[in-house]
Parts: sequence; C-alpha cells; structure tokens
Amino acid sequence: MPKRVLIQLDCDPQPSTFDAIVAVDAGADVLLRHGGVTVDNVVPLVHGAMFTRGSADLASTAIFIGGSDVAAAGAVADRVRATFFGPVRVGVLVDPSGANTTAAAAVVAAGRHVPLGPDAKPNCRALVLGGTGPVGQRVARLLVRLGADVSVASRSPARAEEVAKRLRGLVSGEAGVHPVEWAGAVRPGTSLAKVVEQADVIIAAGAAGATLLDAAGRSLATAAQVFIDLNAVPPSGIDGIIATDKAKPQGAAVVYGALGVGGTKMKIHRAAIERIFTQSDAFLDAEDLLAIGEAFA
Repeated sequence: MPKRVLIQLDCDPQPSTFDAIVAVDAGADVLLRHGGVTVDNVVPLVHGAMFTRGSADLASTAIFIGGSDVAAAGAVADRVRATFFGPVRVGVLVDPSGANTTAAAAVVAAGRHVPLGPDAKPNCRALVLGGTGPVGQRVARLLVRLGADVSVASRSPARAEEVAKRLRGLVSGEAGVHPVEWAGAVRPGTSLAKVVEQADVIIAAGAAGATLLDAAGRSLATAAQVFIDLNAVPPSGIDGIIATDKAKPQGAAVVYGALGVGGTKMKIHRAAIERIFTQSDAFLDAEDLLAIGEAFA
C-alpha cells in the first residue's frame, strides 16, 4: 500500500500549521506544504499529483486547498478542478480559513433544534451576524440551500447586498436572502432589531473578540430557538455565551459556543481527509462537508 501523500496548497505566504496538524492526525503519511499558491502557479503542482502514480495508487494522493483569502482559494479550487480530466484526478478538500468545516458544523448544530432542509418549517428565519466574512458567507449559503429565509448582517450595507444578491440565485421555494446593516449594536425600532425579533436561528460569525449581539440586543430575540457564537476569543460574539457551551439551555433557546461547535468541525475535517484518500473523484466543498457532518448530528 503506497503512503498517503497530502499536498497542502495554501494561498497565504506561509501554509497553515493548524491545517497541517489536522492532516497528520487525520492519517496523512506525507504532507507536502506549498504557500503563495495562485491560479497562475497551481497547475504544475496539480500535474505533479496527477502523473506520478498509476491509476491503482492515485487514490493515495490528495489535495487540500486553504488560506485566509476565501475568494483566492475558491479561484485556485476552480483551476484545480479544470486541470483534472477523465479518471486522472485526485481527491480534493476545499476549506480556506476553516470556513467550510466551521459553517457545516454550525448548521449541523442548528439543525438539531430547528428543522432544516426537506423538513424545514415554512418561513424558517435565520440571521447571520458577520454574514459577509468567510465563515458567515458559507453559513448563509448552507442555510439558504436548506430552505431557510436568511438575513445577512454586516457593517457594510454594500457588502451585505453583494452577498445577498449572489445567494439569491440559490433560493428555492419561498425562502429569501436579505441584506441588513449592523451598526455596532441592536436597538429597538431599527431594521436589524426587527430581524432579531423574528429570527428562529441567530449565528454570530464575526471577527474574533467582537460582540455582535449584546445583552440589550439579545433580549429582543424572543422567537429565537438557537444561538450559535463562533467567536472563541473574549468578549463573546453573543452576550451570555461562552466558548464551551454546547446545546446548553438558556431560557427558551439552546446555545452553542465556538468550542461547542468545534468538536463537530474537527470530526468533519478528519472525515473529509479520509474521504479524499478513498475517493479520487471527491471534490469536497461546503455542501459536501455539511452532508458529512449530518452523520454526526
């Protein structure tokens, strides 16, 4: 049996050590790390993965695409996909900044308490705070695909509208995607306050150490059944949630902190690494990772 070789293609100058350690723990025997990967220099690296082993051993080579620039990683992923042909391909996992695995884990957590997908209740409403960031965009995308009516909140109304416009193409049925401005706090009478009041699910996916829903704002969320805060660095992104909270009852809702979701994220990540070493045609993006995560629900 040939050694499992994982080729880490990172769009940042220095490849992520986090991703490298997870890859080793997930079963990679050899890790080849490349930083500064772009659409202009990635093809020779992919050819190296495609043409060094025969078809019987090709499944023991796989590619991980990462980096802090989600758009750049997405462009690299598109170029990698276009480089393959016929059966000459290797398994690929796309997870820049951990955005896809984190988003999948958050949506799995929400789905434990609020029916999503085919079982979604009519007009299930979700609010994604920090919805234009790398994780927030993926959370919103997954929720939209599962039939939720999603509001994308951002400091920048223009960015919120841009993300909402892109996601509207994924909408089916009566679900919708709405941009909303987050202006530093949630106060009664504002457009964001109305969204908070109606939301069944509220997920904070903002920058580390930024409180997006304070105590006053949270008190308005009387319909919410699930709060998920993906910020592990104090202060919390949602007031009253700590990183280790996992399905913890608080009033009429349950809450999750970043570490409470993190266990599922790590299971998804490790299972995805295993998948790309067993299926050479696997090309795992957010939706595929959600499907893997649902097995852990």
